Amino acid sequence: MAFFFRPKLFDSLKGYTREQLGTDVAAGITVGVVALPLAMAFAIASGLKPEAGLFTAIIAGFIISALGGSKVQIGGPAGAFIVIVYGILERYGLPNLILATAASGVLLFIMGLLKLGTLIRFIPVAVVIGFTNGIAVLIMVSQAKDFLGLQVNNMPADFFGILYTLNDAMPTFQAPAFALACGSLTLIVLWQRVFAAKQSQAPANGVRRMLQVLPGSIVALTVATLIAWGLNLPIETIGSKFGGIPSELPSFVWPEFSLATLQHLSMPIITLTLLGAIESLLCARIADGLIGDRHNPNQELMAQGVANFVTPFFGGMPATGTIARTVTNVKSGGRSPVAGMVHAMVLLGVVWLAAPLANHVPLAALAAILMFVAWNMGEWHAFTDLKQFRAPYRIILLAVFLLTVMVDLTVAVEFGLIASCLTFIYRISSLSRVEKLKDTDSPSLLNQDGQVRVYRFYGALFFGAVKMVEAIEDNLPQKAVVLDLKNLIYIDSSGADALVALAQICQKKHVRLMVCGLNHQPLDIATRTGLLNLVDKHVWPDWPAAIEVALLSEKS
Repeated sequence: MAFFFRPKLFDSLKGYTREQLGTDVAAGITVGVVALPLAMAFAIASGLKPEAGLFTAIIAGFIISALGGSKVQIGGPAGAFIVIVYGILERYGLPNLILATAASGVLLFIMGLLKLGTLIRFIPVAVVIGFTNGIAVLIMVSQAKDFLGLQVNNMPADFFGILYTLNDAMPTFQAPAFALACGSLTLIVLWQRVFAAKQSQAPANGVRRMLQVLPGSIVALTVATLIAWGLNLPIETIGSKFGGIPSELPSFVWPEFSLATLQHLSMPIITLTLLGAIESLLCARIADGLIGDRHNPNQELMAQGVANFVTPFFGGMPATGTIARTVTNVKSGGRSPVAGMVHAMVLLGVVWLAAPLANHVPLAALAAILMFVAWNMGEWHAFTDLKQFRAPYRIILLAVFLLTVMVDLTVAVEFGLIASCLTFIYRISSLSRVEKLKDTDSPSLLNQDGQVRVYRFYGALFFGAVKMVEAIEDNLPQKAVVLDLKNLIYIDSSGADALVALAQICQKKHVRLMVCGLNHQPLDIATRTGLLNLVDKHVWPDWPAAIEVALLSEKS
């Protein structure tokens, strides 16, 4: 077990010092403060109670830090899951959300066990940007209800349904909630611009350093709560909407399920799995760049799997690596998983000691925080940069974005991956080519009245480029065909079958087929498919040597 399951915590504790412990504890406290409003906001936006986000940040956050493959990654509820979780709740209900989350945890663990962590990197950037921006738009639209103080009993999960519902609910607009939300958002933005530490600035000291550490979301949440409570504003709060949050962790809950239920949830499970894997590993790569370390993607997936399997049975929601909290951890000095574990313990202390205070938190302020988070998670510059890229990239990014917003995230990702694969196949097939050497290349060898021909291959001979071999079959010479494959980097099974078919046709027509320049993977597959047995059972070093042998044998 230890051979393949080795958390980064084990390596981090070697030579661990008291000074590092103090830094990690301070970073964990800072991250815990940052995570507090986000955890509640993500849960509420997903259609769950606020404690679901807190329990996820506590349980999953601790597990991901303790068992993960990154030293500094912070796990917990993430904005990317809001749309998916809300959709699952809307269609399947809470018990099935628990099952889908736990099943995705099993798949994540299996992916890590099979060392599939590196495959996530092959997802095209256009697909990632498209669905990330689409999710950001959906989050902002979904928060318009609380931002405007609208009275909506049941918000649909689809984009157009949300717009219609918001339009119908506009007569219930509440000016106090809207003013409080606008004020909270303005305070967060100004706090970010004034007090956020910039790389070009010298480190701050004293009070300014304390203000830099204090997140704008907490400041806005505190100010908004005090104003709403002090002025007794007639707006919805966590207490009025959900009855507050409990001051203890929930007990274990095992929902009823069957194989038929799991089959019914196959698409939500796959969506949660893929999104969790992508988000966590992208976050881990960003963290690597910040601290100059390299994470273990397979260990990270296994930790994510354990966290997502355990958390839903204790009232939690899907969890993954979170970029904002991870960056906060790094900037606060966190350099080991201890900081992430401390962050979870800080949130646990908040639940135990300060849960009653959450009753007065206005939903409008949480909506403003999510608006800010959604805007920051989107890569909006990608739309203005589209003119720099080719048409396939533009089409895929825009299509994934629009499908995410207007149809469904699963459909968007499926379309993006299929379109990207087809584009890649077309590009590789267009770069692969075969050229016939002319008589001028070597008059003494090639000037044989068309009886000997040499074809030089470039690129890859795969199922999308077998037409190159078929073209040779239609125009065979009388004596010999020489295939120069030294510039061929890859042959797949379809390409090998095409070469075998060419060799068989040459045998029937008594045309000698000779191969030269086979190296590495092409030589290996030519040997395994029996192609070498159909040619001269010898790979010639170059095409002139092959032609000389062919002409010499012809004369003899």
